[in-house]
Amino acid sequence: EVQLVESGGGSVQAGGSLSVSCTGVGFTSGDSVDMGWGWYRQAPGNECDLVSTISDDGATYYADSVKGRFAISRDNAKNTLYLQLNSLKTEDTAMYYCTRRYYGMDYWGKGTLVTISS
Repeated sequence: EVQLVESGGGSVQAGGSLSVSCTGVGFTSGDSVDMGWGWYRQAPGNECDLVSTISDDGATYYADSVKGRFAISRDNAKNTLYLQLNSLKTEDTAMYYCTRRYYGMDYWGKGTLVTISS
C-alpha cells in the first residue's frame, strides 16, 4: 500500500523554529509518474490551505503567508519530505499534512500538529 507518515510536530514559542518530516511508504518511481510533494495545514475553524510544494524537478512553491520563513526540501533516497518552519508566528498553529501525487492521485498523511505560543 501507499502511505505517508508525518513526524516532528510539537509546541514552539513564537519566533522559534521547527522541522517536520514526511516519509513515503510504497511509492515506486517511474518515468511517466508525477510524484510531487506538498504540505498543507489546517488551523482550528479554518480551511485546509496549501503551504508549499516541491515538484519532481525540484521547483518549489510557497504560500505568501510563509514565503521567506519556511523551506521545503526532500531526500529522494530516503523517500522523505521536509518542511523547515522558521520565524514562527501564532497564526502558524495548525495541523500540518503531507501530500504526494502518485499516478494522478493525491495521497495524504494523517498530519502532525504544530502549536505556536506567544
